[in-house]
Amino acid sequence: MKFSLIVAVVVLALAQGSFAQDVGNLEGAGQYLEEMKNKMAQELTQILRNPEFANQAQNIQTQLEPLATQIQEQIKTVAANVEEQMRPMFDKLQKQIEAILQTITDQARPVSN
Repeated sequence: MKFSLIVAVVVLALAQGSFAQDVGNLEGAGQYLEEMKNKMAQELTQILRNPEFANQAQNIQTQLEPLATQIQEQIKTVAANVEEQMRPMFDKLQKQIEAILQTITDQARPVSN
């Protein structure tokens, strides 16, 4: 299925290249491109309606689900490790900010009295 799509794209590209050499005006090229667009849309619709395509898509999804689960688990592990490593830095930063705010608050009290 993928191979036939690739072949179709290559054939269309080659056809367009050879057609571009023969076409001398923009109207002819525009009409040709419009026809190719319509033809490709029609062929893509036929491919998507093909039950074999739906079965292949389902098979691919079934094959990728375990991989997605593994990746999710790895991401959770990495996130936990990063959090574990960053937690002391965030705690230290929070204490420094609290100290700065306390200093500002202490200095502002005599001004407001």
